[in-house]
Amino acid sequence: MDILGATLRVCVDDLETAVPFYERLAGGRALRFERGGVQVAAVGCFLLMSGPEAELEVLRKVAATIAVKDVEETHRVLTDLGAHIVAGPVATPAGRNLIAMHPDGTVYEYVDRGA
Repeated sequence: MDILGATLRVCVDDLETAVPFYERLAGGRALRFERGGVQVAAVGCFLLMSGPEAELEVLRKVAATIAVKDVEETHRVLTDLGAHIVAGPVATPAGRNLIAMHPDGTVYEYVDRGA
């Protein structure tokens, strides 16, 4: 399983106010999209999220987003290591993802850029 990097998940009250700060901090433009009523802006290693509190409450339970080469392989490795797959793998606008709880109870999202 190849881990390519990690993204820090940040819930913000006002995405329009937060994005310019993170764009300057990361030195790049935000990639914006919406999913499940939550507005999202990906800027460098930051994933900014804003939306209904009920949705954000669920998103806050995920410690980080980890980019991997192949979500299917990641699924096999995590299962073999004793992780509990909470959801996925499923298709997303940018590839595929899965949510896994590690044996220590920490929850992570794993994503790839596959079709």
